[in-house]
Amino acid sequence: MKRMNREEDDGTTVDVAVVGHDGRQDSVSSSTGDKDDSQKVAKQSPKKKWRKRSDVWNHFTELRVGANGVKRCECKYCGKQYNCGGENETKNTKRHLARCVRANTKEIAQALIDANDGSLRNPKISQENFREILSFALIKHDLPFSFVEYEGIRDVFKYLNPNVKNITRNTAKMDILKLHGIEAQKVKVMLHECPGRICLTSDLWTCIAIDGYMSITTHFIDKEWNLQKRIINFSYLPPAHLGVAFSENIFKLLCSRGIKKKVFSIVLDNASANNMACTFLKSHLILRNALVCNGEFFHIHCCAHILNLIVQEELKLVDSSVVKIRECLKYVKGSQVRKQRFLNCVSQPMLSSKMALKQDVPTR
Repeated sequence: MKRMNREEDDGTTVDVAVVGHDGRQDSVSSSTGDKDDSQKVAKQSPKKKWRKRSDVWNHFTELRVGANGVKRCECKYCGKQYNCGGENETKNTKRHLARCVRANTKEIAQALIDANDGSLRNPKISQENFREILSFALIKHDLPFSFVEYEGIRDVFKYLNPNVKNITRNTAKMDILKLHGIEAQKVKVMLHECPGRICLTSDLWTCIAIDGYMSITTHFIDKEWNLQKRIINFSYLPPAHLGVAFSENIFKLLCSRGIKKKVFSIVLDNASANNMACTFLKSHLILRNALVCNGEFFHIHCCAHILNLIVQEELKLVDSSVVKIRECLKYVKGSQVRKQRFLNCVSQPMLSSKMALKQDVPTR
């Protein structure tokens, strides 16, 4: 299509005739230079739509004009409607946006998401803190090192944070040994800062695998006058458990902890090997002038062990009765039917049946 302009003699401007591809004239329009006609065209042209520049309209939706001709808008969060016409069309909407509960809640949630890099479920974690907490859990609940390799546990860790790095049992072992070294150093500093003397308690025992172990516990009053109790040794003791070997292990431990001149007493049971060990250890400390009153109060016999020996000796007089009672308990607890019959017998004389039958431990 082509457009052509032509000016007449009287000053009238004629607009172009539009011609199609086949040479046929489609339309012809003309305009005059008269001032009245140009004002008439300007009045008939549509007005340009005004662009809403306020940020309020990001949170409100403009509704259709009602029958009364008043413009209204609706909150995107709570659905409340307001008039939005006139000069102060955003006054009500701004006031509502400042106190809208749902709008503010969404902003807080968005701030939390932004603070966690766009994910509330997967915040950033410290691998060192994760391994330290895991080590404490293994120690506190007496879990095996292979716990960290359980497939279900690893799935839980991955669900909580996909960025977590799983560790092996060997790594868990090294972390616990590292943690043990840190805690041992803390105890060493605490013992060194202790203003008074330290009392020791030691014992030898054999596990179910017939391996011997030695434990040493310290009791002391710290600089703030609080009674403290700390285990400073729990180690494997190879056979034979003679007094000389026992005394040498204790003396080496006291030297490594730096408390050989701060020992007041040691509590041991009445085994003959312990008496010999205490004699050797006492002689070592006296040579270094490390004991009070030349070691007169150094060796203390365990009162609980003495009491236990007395009770065991007296129980031999009623041993046959104790054996019968134990066998009766085993018989009753051997079947659920027997347990029910026993409870029926207990309920007949109006006795309390809340407590269950308990077998004692013969070694205790």
